[in-house]
Amino acid sequence: MLDIIVLGAAAGGGFPQWNSGAPACKRARAGDPTAQSCTQASLAVSGDGIHWYVLNASPDLRTQINQTPALHPRTGLRSTPISGVVLTSGEIDAITGLLTMREKQAFSLYATAPVLEQLAANPVFNALDRTLVPRHEMHSGQPVALTPAGFSITPFAVPGKVPLYAEQGENPAEIKTDGEFIGLDISDGKQHVLFIPGCAMMTDALRKRLKTADVVFFDGTLWTDDEMVRMGLGQKTGRRMGHMSVADTPDGTIATFANLNIPHKILIHINNSNPILLADSPERKQAKEAGWDIAYDGMRLTL
Repeated sequence: MLDIIVLGAAAGGGFPQWNSGAPACKRARAGDPTAQSCTQASLAVSGDGIHWYVLNASPDLRTQINQTPALHPRTGLRSTPISGVVLTSGEIDAITGLLTMREKQAFSLYATAPVLEQLAANPVFNALDRTLVPRHEMHSGQPVALTPAGFSITPFAVPGKVPLYAEQGENPAEIKTDGEFIGLDISDGKQHVLFIPGCAMMTDALRKRLKTADVVFFDGTLWTDDEMVRMGLGQKTGRRMGHMSVADTPDGTIATFANLNIPHKILIHINNSNPILLADSPERKQAKEAGWDIAYDGMRLTL
C-alpha cells in the first residue's frame, strides 16, 4: 500500500504569494472558493500508515504538519511520525523547511551529493544535530528501502538546473541531465508513483521511465514559458528557471505526455501566476480535458 498526502501544491512563494497583488492572488486572499490557497510543494508518503516520509521540506512545513493529522505527534511530550525527509533538489522551497525540524527530533535526511554539499556549505543547517539527523547520500538509479515505512524510493536523473542562489560560471542556467537534479520513483513493489516537481524538458530516458508509472506528480510551474514576463511579475522565463511549461507545444507537458498512457497524472509545484490554480479558468478546463488533475493541499491518494 502507498498512502500519499499532498502537503503543498504551489511553487515557491505559495498561493497567494505574500507580496503579490496580482488578480489571482487577490482572489485567493479574499477567500474566493474558485481560487483555493495552497502552500509550497511537498508530499508525505507512508506504506504502513504509521511511519511517514516528507518529500521536500518546504518553507511552509510547520503549517503543513499542523493541518495534516497523520503527521501530528502521537506519544509522549515530544514525538513525530515523520521518519525522514527526502530532497529532490537544493531549491529554497525544497530545503528551508528543514529548519522547522531543528528541535532535537530524530529523523533521517536523504539527498544527492550536490544537495548535501549545498546544505553543508551553509552553517545554518547545522541547527539539525547530525547525531539525531543523519544525512544519507542517494545515487541515481539506486533504490533506497525506507523501512519500516514499507516502501522504497529510487532517485533518477531529470533535466534541470542548479538553484538560482547557486548559479555561477559562464553558463549559470545550463540544463543538466547528470543526476544533479532528480525525480523520485516511489514503490511498494506493486505500484509506482513518480514525483517530479521540477523538469526542464522531456528526454527519451524520462519518457521511458514515465511509461512505467501508475501515478505521476509532475512540474506544473507555468502555463506558458513567458507568462511571468508578460504579466509583469518577473524577468525570467520558465526555461531560464529550469521548468517546462504546461501548454507550450510541441515541447510542453500536455503535448509530450499525450501518448504515454499514464493512468493518473497530477500537476504540482504550480506558480501563483499559473491560471490552472483558478477552478473557473479556461486553462484549468484545458488541462482537465487533457487528462490532468490539479494538486491541492490535503489531496490524498491510497494505492
